Amino acid sequence: MRVRFALVLDTMLMALGTIRVNKLRSALTVLGVVIGIMSIVGMTAILNGFSDSFESLINEIGPNTIFVQRWGMASFGAGRDFKDLLKRPNITVLDAEALKAQATTLQTVDVWLGNGPGQNVMRRVFYRSQRSRRLPILGTTDKFAEISFLTLEQGRFYTPYEVEHRRSVVVLGQGPYKALFPNIDPIGKVVRIGTEQFSVVGVVGPRPAMGGLNTGVDDFVVVPYTTYQKVFNIDARRPRKNSFLASTVVALPKEGIPREEAIREIETIMRIRHNLKLNQENDFDIGTQDLFLKVFEQVTKYIYLGLVVISSIALMVGGIGVMAIMMISVTERTREIGVRKALGARRREILWQFLLEAVVLTGVGGVLGILIGIGIGYLVTALTGLPTSLSWKPFAIGMGFSSAVGIIFGMLPAMRASRLDPIEALRYE
Repeated sequence: MRVRFALVLDTMLMALGTIRVNKLRSALTVLGVVIGIMSIVGMTAILNGFSDSFESLINEIGPNTIFVQRWGMASFGAGRDFKDLLKRPNITVLDAEALKAQATTLQTVDVWLGNGPGQNVMRRVFYRSQRSRRLPILGTTDKFAEISFLTLEQGRFYTPYEVEHRRSVVVLGQGPYKALFPNIDPIGKVVRIGTEQFSVVGVVGPRPAMGGLNTGVDDFVVVPYTTYQKVFNIDARRPRKNSFLASTVVALPKEGIPREEAIREIETIMRIRHNLKLNQENDFDIGTQDLFLKVFEQVTKYIYLGLVVISSIALMVGGIGVMAIMMISVTERTREIGVRKALGARRREILWQFLLEAVVLTGVGGVLGILIGIGIGYLVTALTGLPTSLSWKPFAIGMGFSSAVGIIFGMLPAMRASRLDPIEALRYE
């Protein structure tokens, strides 16, 4: 065992010596390996950072929140025909009121107008000479902050009385607040949304954003849904019908009630309201934050797959370079092989010598690729704020890939070296 270990160690030292003697050639040889491993490690670190950030975001904004929509990610994820989705009835405020009155498992029920496909109302908000960018206007009940797990930075949220009596009050997100009132107390000020005037009663604190990036999550304003119905009529040609339109109904189960139990009750009530028979599918979608997480995981899987394919091309190029340089090395060291065989070296030992040299060569490229990938990940984080998360998996994958490249592409040169005839090798000039 000690003899074999010493032989392996000597072979590795010999391989490192060969790399040291031919620095430029070795560097060019493993360049493809370095690029492939660097891509895997660097991008994996960034993608893992996004995944961790997204999971934290889901947990922070409420993993038990339930969304009832006309259609959503559940339908698109299941491959539903869009034409069939368009035939579905609208989710209405009356649906939300029925859930609130009949469901025994729900703690809070809210409606979000202007938050679904084809229902978004985008307006600028004005205060004197200041104006915001175009941003979504949401109509909700007084439970919006509670069900969205938001904090108020200033003022208050509107009251049930203001919702019931269609008061023109507004709560600002951080985006319009900073754009309109950089150095002014906004509470009590009158802003204009489109052509309508609203009194500012509160400012929502910063909302969590994936990776800490500015993704526009704070660019919104919230008004009572009753006021929204009155002011922002979605279709003026059918005001009576659309006055009851709700893009999304949002519910939160009571404490101690399993989310699945609440979903079953919501589904039962909605199916009864929509007069669905037992053999008919739901004409609405029920989603949770977990669904968004699953969609994100599916997207990252495809990104990983694309990354592996692209990196494999670079690794293959690097492997071909390793094979070519090892072939040249076998040719240059033909006499050395002949001498070793004449002194008693067996074919298996010659094979292992050159195979280990190839593995050491690609292993050095793998280590360099890992170090550069880590550096790129931290550099991207420092320059852009994108999150980075490092784990043992990309390192293991990097070293595994680099070693595999050495074994696969080093096998042919090693077999050629081991099969050389010692007499012909000693005659080689």
